[in-house]
Amino acid sequence: MIDQLTIDRIMEAARIEDVVAEFVTLKKKGINFVGLCPFHSDKTPSFYVSPSKNICKCFACGEGGSAVHFIMKHEQLSYYEALRYLAKKYNIEIQEKELTEEQKNAYNERESLFILNEYARTYFVNTLHQHSEGKTVGLSYFRERGFRDDIIKKFQLGYSLEQRDALTQDALKNGFNKDYLVRTGLTIEGDNYVVDRFRGRVMFPVHTLSGKVVAFGGRILKKAENTGKYVNSPESDIYHKSDQLYGIYFAKQAISKADCCFLVEGYTDVISMHQAGIENVVSSSGTALTIGQIKLIHRFTTNITVIYDGDAAGIKAALRGIDLLLEDGMNIKVVLLPNGEDPDSFSQKQNAESFTSYIRQHEVDFIRFKTQLLLDDAGEDPIKRASLISDIVNSISIIPDGIIRSVYTRDCSVLLGVDERVLIDEINKKRLAYLEKEGQKQPQFQSQQNSFQPNPDDFPPLNIPEEFQPQIVANSPFDKFELAILYYVVRFGTLQMIQRELEEGEEAHENITVLEYIKFDLERDGLWFQNTLYKEILEEAINMMEDQTFVPARYFLAHPKQEISRLTANLLEDRYELSKVHTKQYGDVKKEETPMAEEKHLETSVPRVLTELKDAFITHQMRTIKEKMKHAQKAGDFDGSVVLMQQLKELDGIKKTLAKVLGERVILRY
Repeated sequence: MIDQLTIDRIMEAARIEDVVAEFVTLKKKGINFVGLCPFHSDKTPSFYVSPSKNICKCFACGEGGSAVHFIMKHEQLSYYEALRYLAKKYNIEIQEKELTEEQKNAYNERESLFILNEYARTYFVNTLHQHSEGKTVGLSYFRERGFRDDIIKKFQLGYSLEQRDALTQDALKNGFNKDYLVRTGLTIEGDNYVVDRFRGRVMFPVHTLSGKVVAFGGRILKKAENTGKYVNSPESDIYHKSDQLYGIYFAKQAISKADCCFLVEGYTDVISMHQAGIENVVSSSGTALTIGQIKLIHRFTTNITVIYDGDAAGIKAALRGIDLLLEDGMNIKVVLLPNGEDPDSFSQKQNAESFTSYIRQHEVDFIRFKTQLLLDDAGEDPIKRASLISDIVNSISIIPDGIIRSVYTRDCSVLLGVDERVLIDEINKKRLAYLEKEGQKQPQFQSQQNSFQPNPDDFPPLNIPEEFQPQIVANSPFDKFELAILYYVVRFGTLQMIQRELEEGEEAHENITVLEYIKFDLERDGLWFQNTLYKEILEEAINMMEDQTFVPARYFLAHPKQEISRLTANLLEDRYELSKVHTKQYGDVKKEETPMAEEKHLETSVPRVLTELKDAFITHQMRTIKEKMKHAQKAGDFDGSVVLMQQLKELDGIKKTLAKVLGERVILRY
């Protein structure tokens, strides 16, 4: 683990214009630089580099951030890999945190297992190309499958000899530990024998995201009873099948550039598609998708196209994994290949253009695909149709985006011939049960010893009744108000609220930082951020308040989470420079003066943005109650209407208090 002091040194040394200039031709434009964006097809320069802020940003696609995150995105590296990349560039020695003896041993053992796998990979490759058996059996097989020599070398394909323990004996002669051979799964040990797990098979190494060989898959070429066609490495200290995707190392840059990932079933499907010129493809290696695999894809894109070979049984078995994609907020489409074709055979008859054209013409939205598939299976059987409706409702209910859920509900109502209101009711029930299961609760903070102890008389509370206080949700209508507050957290969080010069006779106020005031004001009224990302940033800032070295802008700009760093970069941009992408995504935020001028008005501007959030929340609650009143009146529920009217009056009083602060008139009609 790289210590914070070293990270700070790297961030200070890494000049954004130097880092970007290695990959983008930059031209001077005022105090900034501009060039063609490397993250999308840019015809006119839209990628701006700001040396003064040490950040970059594309005003067309919205990509941007610090030097670390530019390297992460461009080179498809992890946060710490990008830091090491920059440390090497600027000749900064990496200072790792001191590890315990136990941690050192565990690290050394993991590295030993990786080294052994690298050795085995090289052994299998050499056997394929240099050993007579490897050339006549293994290499001939790959060529019969239509694989070119350059593709065979690219994917580091190999061959394991028929001999019972050829790899094991060679590894032992080269000084490798037998225990490690067994732990990686390369060797199977019995009472009085050892044997190669992959003997007599062509070999497919599985790579991590950074290119390390973490496991192997082997395909047998001779018919053998009670022997599976494919054998894979077992789970080990370095290999967890649920966290790996075959081909991700070779596909990551193509996935990011295309903003789409093709998902297929087997090793050869991936290889053949690469050979056809389609590189943004990975395989789940014949198993249902897992959460770990989905998160791996989500690092590069939210768009997935699943390619099926038309086998109905296989498709149905894979449906649950697709539901996990929906739950993670992915956009999923499905393509069925012609009868008798799989991605391997089909891609060998196509080039990149024709294959991509086929996909565009035949891809179907997953929910519609699943609905039609289950409808065909259910036929006219009412029990099966009821089960089908329940299945579809489950899939829609786990989608995090409310607008997408609404669109799917409307479409499925037509396809299933079910009243849309019935589907909405069922989806809402499932959604509520799902959220309760996930345990979404109000935030709990670590105890803080804050020097700030505000006087309640100086900051009168709104006293919002508990039943009106919000619950944390994935998306909310208050995003732009929360973003405005976050603007002050990131830019001025550790500054004192009073930045102006005191007038003659005016008493000095108690020292209160912007972050302390925001925390106090929100907690006092039982409110909190509802946008998941904004909430995470605010809570992390609060938990860092006691750190005297904490500078919010610097801290969050160098954050390992790219979405946090990117948002921070946007907040650090001058307001008049915010892109259309940012405005569309986050809403328009009121323009402010220059940062120096803003510091003088924190005493008034921070309370105002907090009040605007409260006003938006109360307005939303009042609209909700009015809708409930309409339904109660239609249903003849007089008692319910009276209760709702009383609640509306309570909120009306709060609304008027807020209006005085904001200088607005409030006109209400009941």
